[in-house]
Amino acid sequence: MLQSLRWAAMGTLFTFGMTALGAALVFFLPKAPKSHAQRAMLGFAAGVMTAASVWSLLLPAIQRSECLGIPAWLPAAVGMLAGAVFLAVIEEGLTRIERRGTARDRRQSALLMTAITLHNIPEGMAVGLAFALAAKGEGLAAAVALALGIGLQNFPEGAAVALPMVQEGRGRAPAFWRGVASGAVEPLFGVGVVLCAAAAEQLMPWLLSFAAGAMLYVVVEELVPQAQSRSGTCGFVGGFLVMMVLDVALG
Repeated sequence: MLQSLRWAAMGTLFTFGMTALGAALVFFLPKAPKSHAQRAMLGFAAGVMTAASVWSLLLPAIQRSECLGIPAWLPAAVGMLAGAVFLAVIEEGLTRIERRGTARDRRQSALLMTAITLHNIPEGMAVGLAFALAAKGEGLAAAVALALGIGLQNFPEGAAVALPMVQEGRGRAPAFWRGVASGAVEPLFGVGVVLCAAAAEQLMPWLLSFAAGAMLYVVVEELVPQAQSRSGTCGFVGGFLVMMVLDVALG
């Protein structure tokens, strides 16, 4: 068990580190991005999250459901709806706080970070399970490939959390640490899932779909409306293409 835990920790620390590297992009940006650059950043984040919702979350949820003998559409539909409702409830709570003096941009940042963090939970669990099996002599190459694929996907996701915060006028360091925090759940859940592997496998389709619903809610409710412009559209297409290619090429 200890060896499985160590291997799970190593695999998920790599994916977490890639999220941190993506968030570190904020240190290479101009201090005050121009309006078109701000919209492009928001569009990029929206594109990354939309592609991740489909290829990293909904399609794997459908595939896992079929393997478990569950109707393929059920976890995807129920989980996605639950994720959207969950974010709507959070947004309502944040809106009430906003009326008491909290700026709107903080609400957007909170929703964005929540959605990406929820997305990272099942990814961390998947990597943790793969490396736990590898520690027992099963599929080391597959576990390494999975960690590499998710790690490379996490790079633009870390940027998707941090970059919009910079365009809102927040400091580089706070934006970076928010991006880092969004990926910190991966080693936590990657190690934790090893302790309850059987139950976690059954929950994965629901968790993946839940995260997809949360991410799509943020894209439609917060990011796309503010990114509406030619630069925002270009950013969306660019972010979508980057995430799609990484997901499909790396499996």
